[in-house]
Amino acid sequence: MKANRGQIEKALDAPPADVRFFLLYGPDDAGSQALLKRLERAMGPQAERIDLDGSTLRDDPARLADEAASFSMFGDRRWIRVNGMGEESLPALTALLESPAAGNPVVAVAGALKATSKLLKLALDHKATLAFISYQPDAREAEQIAIAIAREGGLRLSSDLARRIVALANGDRALMQGEVEKLILYLDAAPNRPCEATAEALDALSADNPDTEVAPLVNAVLGGDLKAMHHELTRLQETSTAMASVIRPLMTRAMLIANIRTSFDASGRLETAMEAAGKAVFWKEKGLVSRQVRLWDSHGIARVIQRLLEAERATRSGRGTGDLLVRHELLTIARQAARER
Repeated sequence: MKANRGQIEKALDAPPADVRFFLLYGPDDAGSQALLKRLERAMGPQAERIDLDGSTLRDDPARLADEAASFSMFGDRRWIRVNGMGEESLPALTALLESPAAGNPVVAVAGALKATSKLLKLALDHKATLAFISYQPDAREAEQIAIAIAREGGLRLSSDLARRIVALANGDRALMQGEVEKLILYLDAAPNRPCEATAEALDALSADNPDTEVAPLVNAVLGGDLKAMHHELTRLQETSTAMASVIRPLMTRAMLIANIRTSFDASGRLETAMEAAGKAVFWKEKGLVSRQVRLWDSHGIARVIQRLLEAERATRSGRGTGDLLVRHELLTIARQAARER
């Protein structure tokens, strides 16, 4: 069934027994991930989470129904998270909805689905499902989202600072969350010790003016050029450049690829999608960006964005291991791109 925001938030905060499956989809993948977090909080930190993906369900369509009907090995609550769900998972979803029993909630993040998607049609039509589409927020909504993210972390964020963060992140929810989380850590804020965000703190942390030129590394990683990536990493190491400085440029490019890919999937014309991106694509890099868009489908680039977010968190909390973790993530991303070349 199709749900509005109030219905999906209420259901994810307290999963009803008659809903077996939650489908979170749409162009705002970060918005879908934020909704997924509501179910994670509702299930509690002791709950057993089973992670599946589209390829697993394609190869074993009965797996989803089996996991939904199984008991936790530890006697705790249990739930199933599916990443990158697409048309290949239709038999698995059908089996889940036709199964005589399914006591564990299943939530899937599917990215941008076409209106003709059979998976989407099943989720919208069946009474044991709830489906919600997340769109990119407008400027006013984005400001309120930034303020809400800050509030959850114990940070009071003024409208002016929220507006600056929205501009820095180009309205993208995942990037806004990263900026707010940096402020929270920098100011040592927490729900039990709230504090006021300041313009000075945001200025100190702003990634709007990177000190190092990392464009070659960005293109090497997202283009799957392993040799060039290793060369660029060596160059950055020789100049004692912190790996934290490469995450935001990579994230910006990944979000650009995701947006162009969504338009490409909808129109079937890459040239049209590239033109729609306008000045976001530097004219000298149009060829490189076009090739990267072809390398990454919507599910793949969504996973890249998630990896980069996790890598960014590692640079802030890794206590010396952050750079190594970033290098590992970059290698994983580049290898995936190389396989698609």
